[in-house]
Amino acid sequence: MTPFPLNIESIKAVIFDLDNTLVSSDMDFNGLRHQLGCPPTEDLLTFVEQLEHPNQREHAHNVIFDHEISDAEHSHPLLGCHELLTYLKSNHIKTAIVTRNCQIATQRKLQHNNIEVELVITRECYPPKPDPLALQMLAKEWRLMPREVLYVGDFIYDLQAAYNAKMPSCLIHHGKQLSFHQSASLAVAELLDLLEHFNVNRVIENN
Repeated sequence: MTPFPLNIESIKAVIFDLDNTLVSSDMDFNGLRHQLGCPPTEDLLTFVEQLEHPNQREHAHNVIFDHEISDAEHSHPLLGCHELLTYLKSNHIKTAIVTRNCQIATQRKLQHNNIEVELVITRECYPPKPDPLALQMLAKEWRLMPREVLYVGDFIYDLQAAYNAKMPSCLIHHGKQLSFHQSASLAVAELLDLLEHFNVNRVIENN
C-alpha cells in the first residue's frame, strides 16, 4: 500500500481518529477478544456483527460498550492535542473525528477531555474503518478534493481508510517502531510534531 502524497500547504481539513490519537486509551482488546470468543486475528467489530444469535450480539455489544465507557472516564488528552486543534481552528482548517467507538462513549470522552471539532462520526453512522465511506462523506460535505483532507491516526485501519479514500495520512506512532510506518504519507511521534509541520509551512508561506 503506497500512501498518497501529502502537500501540507494544500490541506484544508484534518480528520482525526480518537483513541491514542487525540486522547489516551487503555482498551484491552486482547482481553475483549478472549471474553467474547473472537479469534486474535479477526476484527472484533466484524466478529460481533457476524454472530448468528441476536442475544449473543446484544451481549457482545454491551460488553464492548461497558469497556468503552470505562475507558472514556479514565482518558486524558495526548501531547499536543489542544495546541493542534487550536491552531487548526485559528487558521480556518476544518476538523472532524472518525472513530470506531460508539456514539455515547465518544461524546463522553470528548466532554471529559474538553475537545471540540466540527463533526464527529462514530460506528453507528457509517461502516467502521478501514471502510472509507465516512471520510469520503466528509470530503463531499466540505466540497474538498481528497488530496486536501488529511487523516490522522495511530493504527493500520486509519492508514487503510485514508488510502481507500485516496487521502494522505499521518501516523502518530508515539515513538514505537510499527510495521506499517511506510504506509503513511507522514509519520510523527506526537501531535506536536504534526503541528510543527503546519507551522514550518506557514513560516515559509509568509517569507
